[in-house]
Amino acid sequence: MSIVGMDAVIPAGAVVVVIDVIRAFTTAAVAFERGVTEIACAPSVEVGRDLRRLLPDRLLVGEANGLKPVDFNFGNSPFEMSAARLDGQRLIQSTSNGMLGLARCPNPTALLAVSARNVGATARWIASNHAETPCTLICTGRTAEDWACATYLSGLLNGSAPRRADLVAGIMDGAAEHARGYAQLPASERVDLSNDLRFCCDVDRAEFAMVGDVRKDHVVLAKVPC
Repeated sequence: MSIVGMDAVIPAGAVVVVIDVIRAFTTAAVAFERGVTEIACAPSVEVGRDLRRLLPDRLLVGEANGLKPVDFNFGNSPFEMSAARLDGQRLIQSTSNGMLGLARCPNPTALLAVSARNVGATARWIASNHAETPCTLICTGRTAEDWACATYLSGLLNGSAPRRADLVAGIMDGAAEHARGYAQLPASERVDLSNDLRFCCDVDRAEFAMVGDVRKDHVVLAKVPC
């Protein structure tokens, strides 16, 4: 088991878990809860737009520098997803960190996306399907929340009983780091996370793993109950 950042070399043949708590994979989890059937994860806004030109029935979701591009249907917000009518929809999602993390893993034995919202289900899926395979956990952000989620998931996979309170505290620490960074920006460039945090901190609300299928220029996530 290894916990690494985005600059690490990812070995081929591992089970790779890509972590983005604030907010990409929390947004994806809420979208699946709302009835989305699949999410095409684009590593850039440009690839996301190209995919929608090819697949015009898809909704385009995500952010650039934390904010929703004007031509996207939704931002990278679990709060926004929670109020959307999405039953039977398929999405294209593009974000600055989480989707790039998925794109860095061309030859995994299995590829999963995780946030605190589905961390327990992800551990169960790995234990049921690849218990003997080496596992690499990629923290896509530099702030505390992804590393707290990785530590929690590692504990579950190792058979210990990590404390949810510690994970939530790590997420809140990460949110405070984000807030300090945004405070340095002009008001028009700041991101308000206040409505999203309760979704990001809702540990194990979703009882499914988000399993990736690597395509030529993107990864498709599917919801797998477990």
